[in-house]
Amino acid sequence: MIERHAPVKPLVERLVVVGLGLIGGSFAKGLRARGVCREVVGVDLDAQSRRLAVELGVVDRCEEALATACQGADVIMLAVPILAMERVLGELAKLDLGDAILTDAGSAKGNVVRAADAVFGGVPARFVPGHPIAGSEQSGVEAANGELFKRHKVILTPLAQTDALALQRVDQLWRELGADVEHMQVEHHDQVLAATSHLPHLLAFGLVDSLAKRNENLEIFRYAAGGFRDFTRIAGSDPVMWHDIFLANREAVLRTLDVFRDDLDALRDAVDAGDGHHLLGVFTRARVAREHFSKILARRAYVDAMHSNDLIFLANPGGKVAGRIRVPGDKSISHRSIMLGSLAEGTTEVEGFLEGEDALATLQAFRDMGVVIEGPHHGRVTIHGVGLHGLKPPPGPIYVGNSGTSMRLLSGLLAGQPFDVTMTGDASLSKRPMNRVANPLREMGAVVETGPDGRPPLTIRGGSKLKALTYTLPMASAQVKSCLLLAGLYAEGVTTVTEPAPTRDHTERMLRGFGYAVQSNGPVASLQAGGKLTATRIEVPADISSAAFFLVAASIAEGSDLLLEHVGINPTRIGVIEILRLMGGDITLENQREVGGEPVADLRVRGAKLKGIEIPEELVPLAIDEFPVLFVAAVCAEGRTVLRGAEELRVKESDRIQVMADGLTSLGVKVEPTADGIIIDGGQSIGGGEVHSHGDHRIAMAFSVASLRATAPIRIHDCANVATSFPNFLALAEQVGIRVAVEGKQ
Repeated sequence: MIERHAPVKPLVERLVVVGLGLIGGSFAKGLRARGVCREVVGVDLDAQSRRLAVELGVVDRCEEALATACQGADVIMLAVPILAMERVLGELAKLDLGDAILTDAGSAKGNVVRAADAVFGGVPARFVPGHPIAGSEQSGVEAANGELFKRHKVILTPLAQTDALALQRVDQLWRELGADVEHMQVEHHDQVLAATSHLPHLLAFGLVDSLAKRNENLEIFRYAAGGFRDFTRIAGSDPVMWHDIFLANREAVLRTLDVFRDDLDALRDAVDAGDGHHLLGVFTRARVAREHFSKILARRAYVDAMHSNDLIFLANPGGKVAGRIRVPGDKSISHRSIMLGSLAEGTTEVEGFLEGEDALATLQAFRDMGVVIEGPHHGRVTIHGVGLHGLKPPPGPIYVGNSGTSMRLLSGLLAGQPFDVTMTGDASLSKRPMNRVANPLREMGAVVETGPDGRPPLTIRGGSKLKALTYTLPMASAQVKSCLLLAGLYAEGVTTVTEPAPTRDHTERMLRGFGYAVQSNGPVASLQAGGKLTATRIEVPADISSAAFFLVAASIAEGSDLLLEHVGINPTRIGVIEILRLMGGDITLENQREVGGEPVADLRVRGAKLKGIEIPEELVPLAIDEFPVLFVAAVCAEGRTVLRGAEELRVKESDRIQVMADGLTSLGVKVEPTADGIIIDGGQSIGGGEVHSHGDHRIAMAFSVASLRATAPIRIHDCANVATSFPNFLALAEQVGIRVAVEGKQ
């Protein structure tokens, strides 16, 4: 039960709620209970509803007459049935409402806006259309629940002429109720709701009615399984309400229904023709799209909740590292296996695929472009390739979450397609620079549009005739190199990329694995358009970037002996091993072999006395992702470690140089960040304390490793993203002896 408390100054003097059903009653009750309004007045045609509203504390008083209730009103909420809205608006148009703000809760905004325009002779500036997406199986004022809108979406659909202060006030009222408020254009709202709410109800009503009219209907309903009952549950909704909604939003519903009817006709044709490939495509896309977006929404909700609650890792000092583990599959190779498998001719089998959110974003992007992909299931993926020219336009923007690899590499291959594509990402990715791929693609003739300062979203216009490019990278970057080589598959001539220092060469290796000729000569990689990719089998090795945390952990903890199984040791990725060995690390490679063109080995690492070094600049690009945890190794080493030439660290998920420096300083370690690196005098004691990862998973995991040599517990803030990039990090850390866990769950 909500306790009512009055703030010093209410947001609203008098709130009038017209229509005291579930939505209107809950709106009134929640704001009244929170003391947001000096007085809450209810209006309803039903006498019993008016009486109950007062008795149940939903409102302060009720009026039957709209004119009486609205005298002196500051905000008027219309929560009446959608087809009654025009009549109520007509009555309000006859009244002197002063400066009152009007808002509503109708589900078809175009209908409401047209009604307001008709009766007022123009939509009032202080009218803010809105739609709360919340409900209950119960109805009426007796079901009013002041918590109904908590953590539910409320969509406001302001018009160009809507008063900014009125919009702000309505937005604020919904947020007082705990709602997640978004603003959207009227037409877009109605189209979205037609697809996600109105069409499913129409289909459920229609299916149940169709089956109920058949002679064998008793048998149909008797033997219906749970799925049928789940799907048709919404056919038990209020028929009169849905009658009103479909009439009010008929244009948007008809557009959505026409698209669905075309898809249904195609599905029927596939069944009739025995076209199993089409059926498999529909079924796999549908199943995995549902799972993918459910995971994204769940993960986003989880991460948002964890960020708002500040998910904290508590890392306790001491311990040694021992045992044998296999870290997750290589993310870079997982991405590329989906991309090239989709563009290949034939069926590609992938084993060891990393089922993390970033790689899944790439997988979903190709499903959106018409590629049939089965799985992933226990790391196994089957890709039915469509060839270099077989991709289809996606149904809307491609969302890649937090994956910079997806966005940058996809930019290259999408530049050669005949259709337009927009790629978007989450808030973190939307801050990252994309001109490093956009500018050279433009030199190849691609039309690439970015957001402000070259940041996402990226829109790539199709139909451009690409010409080959000879390009020298201003900064070593495997993502930019790969982007341009993928664009080169579609460009006229030979595309050549020269890098100032070696970077990971997974793209070149995998292209060759798919039968496409790629020339590599030291820092120069080149290929010519006109070839084809032939399906193959890929086994993804364990990710050395993930293994790096455990390589450093075992190196700095005395008496450690750890075996990391089946780790990829691509020569362009083993910078972390070479740097640790230069520092005196005891790392041996056992059972070396080659799998699918990629070298792998089991890595045995034992505790060692490390020494500070000047890190050779040629090794920097080979260990760019591993430096946060290498900084921890440097602190534990005897002598000075100097890093130069690593300015790219400042534009990763965070400014990794500064964030690591700040964190180490807060633990009592003196470090000197520079423009392109850092200077660390090793042998210092690591104290306990508070550090902030700024949402960067590698920072959070690096400080978890640092706890092995700390003198007191380390509390690491903002760690939610670790679950996205390395879901079983905490479990593996515990397994080998690192004493880190979510605070409160030790």
